[in-house]
Amino acid sequence: MMVIRPIREGDLKSLYRLTELTGIGFTSLVTDETMLQKKIDRAVKSFAREDIQQPTDEDYLMVLEDTTTGQIVGTCGMLATVGLDEPFYSYHLGTITHASRELNVHNAIPTLILNNDFTGCSEICTLFLEENYRHSKNGQLLSKSRFMFMAQFPERFTEKIFAEMRGVSDENGVSPFWESLGRHFFSIDFKQADELTAQGNKQFIAELMPNNPVYVNLLPKEAREVLGEVHKNTAPARRLLEKEGFRYENYVDIFDGGPSLEARVQDIRAVRDSRLKEVKIAECSEEPEATVYLVANTKVKAFRCLLVQRSVSRKGPIQLTQQEADALCLTHEDQVRIVELSSDPQTTTV
Repeated sequence: MMVIRPIREGDLKSLYRLTELTGIGFTSLVTDETMLQKKIDRAVKSFAREDIQQPTDEDYLMVLEDTTTGQIVGTCGMLATVGLDEPFYSYHLGTITHASRELNVHNAIPTLILNNDFTGCSEICTLFLEENYRHSKNGQLLSKSRFMFMAQFPERFTEKIFAEMRGVSDENGVSPFWESLGRHFFSIDFKQADELTAQGNKQFIAELMPNNPVYVNLLPKEAREVLGEVHKNTAPARRLLEKEGFRYENYVDIFDGGPSLEARVQDIRAVRDSRLKEVKIAECSEEPEATVYLVANTKVKAFRCLLVQRSVSRKGPIQLTQQEADALCLTHEDQVRIVELSSDPQTTTV
């Protein structure tokens, strides 16, 4: 069985193994045991906090566990806020108009403007699934489980939430956008800049990035073509978010040009359509044509989420097997939050 749960103190070795598989450009997890342990400690403390009335510096990191083997095969995370302790930078793709009546010229020029517009917003991040498990809707479970947590605990997040998507780079980690822009100001490789940011060293961005608008039409064609585009391995994650209601509003990463998607939490489909149900533990027969549901308990520290394929009446309880109830840390007549995995029956099965 595949189950989402908060990360634990003893998960360092498993988390480190996953970081070795992520590749260049995945800045929210780095292959460094000291930094990973700090991230685990911060997440454990965040899940343990009670009586939160508004989001502050919480960092919620969850993992996907294959209970058959006990192996951790994926991660997903949520930051309660960004940019409060250290600046959070992005580029906004805007327009500057240059006109001359005398010459009868009117040009609208796309520009990139450095900003801190996401300061104070919540962020979803750290989404990674081991390649051998990219099937059977595991990717959807991993991504959308975060929305079940947000639906149950809205006070822990801001009204607007965003997601930075990994931009285009080749198999060697070379980013066309970085090579065309960032390298001219930083004089270091994309990989090195990425690692510095992952380590929380962002002061160099403010010191070296140009404060004036960058004229997009002066960038090489290969840089313009990847602006706002995602890495091939990130394309499924982008589709999932867009189906849930996230939109690209012309914000891109300052290093690789990848898009930032954003949404109001209450407008996210899985949040908006989720509902509470009472649990009835019973023997459940297989229903191949039944609807697939995300099912999550209503606990913070012991949060759990999994998928079930079941026929569920609008008013009655949801039936779970004893094994499913145990995986969700539930007993008979406890409450769970459920939502259809997707409103689109033809949705991707990553």
